[in-house]
Amino acid sequence: MSENVEPHAPKFVYDFTEGNKDLKDLLGGKGANLAEMTNLGLPVPPGFTITTEACKVYLDSGEEPAALRDEVSAHLDALERKMGKKLGQADNPLLVSVRSGAKFSMPGMMDTVLNIGLSDASVRGLAEQAGDERFAWDSYRRLIQMFGKTVLGVDGDLFEEALDKAKAAKKVTVDTDLEAADLKKLVTTFKKIVKKEAGRDFPQDPREQMDLAIKAVFDSWNGDRARLYRRQERIPHDLGTAVNVCSMVFGNLGPDSGTGVAFTRDPASGHQGVYGDYLQNAQGEDVVAGIRNTVPLAELERIDKKSYDQLMKIMETLENHYKDLCDIEFTIERGRLWMLQTRVGKRTAGAAFRIATQLVDQGLIDETEALQRVTGAQLAQLMFPRFDEDAKVEQVARGIAASPGAAVGKAVFDSYTAVKWSRSGEKVILVRRETNPDDLDGMIAAEGILTSRGGKTSHAAVVARGMGKTCVCGAEELEVDTKRRRMTVPGGHVVEEGDVISIDGSTGKVYLGEVPVVPSPVVEYFEGRMHPGADDADELVEAVHRMMAFADRKRRLRVRANADNAEDALRARRFGAQGIGLCRTEHMFLGDRRELVERLILADTEEEREASLKGLLPLQKQDFVELFEAMDGLPVTIRLLDPPLHEFLPDITELSVRVALAESRQEPHENELRLLQAVHRLHEQNPMLGLRGVRLGLVIPGLFTMQVRAIAEAAAERKAAKGDPRAEIMIPLVGTVQELEIVREDADRVIAEVEAATGTKLKLAIGTMIELPRAALTAGEIAEAAEFFSFGTNDLTQTVWGFSRDDVEASFFTAYLEKGIFGVSPFETIDKDGVGSLVKSAAEAGRRTRPDLKLGVCGEHGGDPESVHFFHEAGLDYVSCSPFRIPVARLEAGRAATQSAGSDHR
Repeated sequence: MSENVEPHAPKFVYDFTEGNKDLKDLLGGKGANLAEMTNLGLPVPPGFTITTEACKVYLDSGEEPAALRDEVSAHLDALERKMGKKLGQADNPLLVSVRSGAKFSMPGMMDTVLNIGLSDASVRGLAEQAGDERFAWDSYRRLIQMFGKTVLGVDGDLFEEALDKAKAAKKVTVDTDLEAADLKKLVTTFKKIVKKEAGRDFPQDPREQMDLAIKAVFDSWNGDRARLYRRQERIPHDLGTAVNVCSMVFGNLGPDSGTGVAFTRDPASGHQGVYGDYLQNAQGEDVVAGIRNTVPLAELERIDKKSYDQLMKIMETLENHYKDLCDIEFTIERGRLWMLQTRVGKRTAGAAFRIATQLVDQGLIDETEALQRVTGAQLAQLMFPRFDEDAKVEQVARGIAASPGAAVGKAVFDSYTAVKWSRSGEKVILVRRETNPDDLDGMIAAEGILTSRGGKTSHAAVVARGMGKTCVCGAEELEVDTKRRRMTVPGGHVVEEGDVISIDGSTGKVYLGEVPVVPSPVVEYFEGRMHPGADDADELVEAVHRMMAFADRKRRLRVRANADNAEDALRARRFGAQGIGLCRTEHMFLGDRRELVERLILADTEEEREASLKGLLPLQKQDFVELFEAMDGLPVTIRLLDPPLHEFLPDITELSVRVALAESRQEPHENELRLLQAVHRLHEQNPMLGLRGVRLGLVIPGLFTMQVRAIAEAAAERKAAKGDPRAEIMIPLVGTVQELEIVREDADRVIAEVEAATGTKLKLAIGTMIELPRAALTAGEIAEAAEFFSFGTNDLTQTVWGFSRDDVEASFFTAYLEKGIFGVSPFETIDKDGVGSLVKSAAEAGRRTRPDLKLGVCGEHGGDPESVHFFHEAGLDYVSCSPFRIPVARLEAGRAATQSAGSDHR
């Protein structure tokens, strides 16, 4: 007889000694890595982590889990025994930090409070124990400032203004010049601000401080800036954050103390070396906030060689252990080094490619893992233009090259203006002394970010690198006056808001005016104008070349191009296209040829129609001959004419005006009147769902057969010239198999006629575009008449959602994205649950009918990184996209084929 066993209650708190780096889902990135460093024997201050599960319970119910308080108390008791002092004890206080830590790094987006445990009583005990009264009062004012802003919701500017007044009264410019008496007065001022703004006194009970701080960190998961950042970075909203409670170590104890951030490699370039920032007599927030300008990490060797040497050994240990670039936060307390955090560091796109190949060469990772360290989005960044080095420019400053790229725009000095102007179509550069998390929406809207303070580890630099935004930090020569909305550059020239500036995130240079741009060397490589290994300056090209070779060896999906002419086809082939997945024949009749299609559509008699078709045939044939020659030996999928009529008919309003004017002047207007009557007859309220695609081919006799004849004759001509044309004929907008059968019967007849006339055997596959829900739902039947399916996901998205793409993106998509209804536009990344489920079911049904059915996608989703992974999983044979996106699709197809479960490289 089995006994009923009660399930174990969930455990909500873990000591740093209990976790490891693989528990990110539960302990968050920060907590998991603090545990990992503890287990490696590195100097980590003792502490514990409250799990993401506790956060999720709190966010779901509005209350902390019932067991959480007791678990926190038990771990706090253990921490106090380990440290030999109690939280906030008057004569020898234990102080702790309360820090957020989600699974994925969200720098500065959630809340942190340092120095918890200080009070009117314990500040004196801290001063006595440290032998430094100034340090104690500095720590206390920091606690009230952070607690007031983070936990009690007090406007942080009020504290900053009070601090500025204190420095002005003392006639000093930095807070380290304030003495103990000044800071003691500042504490009194800060407490008054809290009382006035929060309606309560600053809490003196240390446990109340800690409990309120923990709750504030939980709440910050759903703060506006955190939600905005998650949408930008596509981080799920349901993960929650862990909370790390860590015993305090102090970098603000004098010149033999300090705090810093270090990288095991340069996050901007990927080069190995000593990279980071250090700030003496400071706490960690001073570095990332950019409030005081730091010194390069290499200076620490001169300042404190013992700590420097120990740090270098720890950095080597961590990089070899994590097998990746590590981002490290540390504090030195009176000559003793403490590790406060490590994580796999954010990096620029160029650094990502360089580091991945370096680690392969060092034997730390293999090619499969290397592909997980880079992304198609990063490759796309590397293909953006750069500034022309030969252009005449006016350089006015140089800061730290924090995140590469060439950005040009109008200078704006606050986040609100950046967003407002950007939405009006203006390109802007956000200029600040230093950014803070409240600037996130402006950073997203801007082309680039420029700050006069901070280093490579400042908030601006870290967030910009994560978003792939151009950023120049710490341009100290610039005097930024945000209140007067201007900055003064060396020499006295004033840049007013709205003046155009250019910033180079690769060199740190700042220019007045617009600097012209030139193609990226990566694009030149894909175009065949730059060869890997040609010179040392092109090591990035070499890294990209190697990663593309890795991807091409691993991928299953083939990559084709959407191209409508020989020029685009040749470029696509240079970019690595393995054929054309979509040739839109209607694009061949825009411009000067548009009138030919217009005449065909408006023809009243069979003779007029035949004359129009006769005029179109040789033009179509020559187009296809050139296309087959450019793509010789590779498949070319040609979509028969699919013009929404409004694209080829005269504008009804303009034509009506012409007729009305002619009538008022009693001028001859028979032709215009006849044309207007025809346009009225064919006018559609919603032309995207009207007479187009296969419907047009069935209604206008001879249209599709003319195109099939042109394709067949062009293929025969290329064969006669010893070419290898591989044409595929695609019927658009099919909703039922009967439509396809009728068109196919006519096409087979025409192909046979051309074969007989030329004596050439042709093998022309005939298939269809799946772009209507009905086609997807009846794919098994349609496959009886189709040799291939190509999913037209642009139209399929429109028809599944009931969206008119031309209208909705401008009308309400912005609101949908801001409200979180969409994480990303369904026209940008495929909607897996809706559109994606139809793609999968249609693919499966089609192959049940015809096992050798070829499957592809030709909507622009074919070049979207996330969508490529979906199409790989769905079993498609190829994706097709615009020529410029082919390298991105190739890389992502390789990554999809080697995707390892649980890979968290972001």
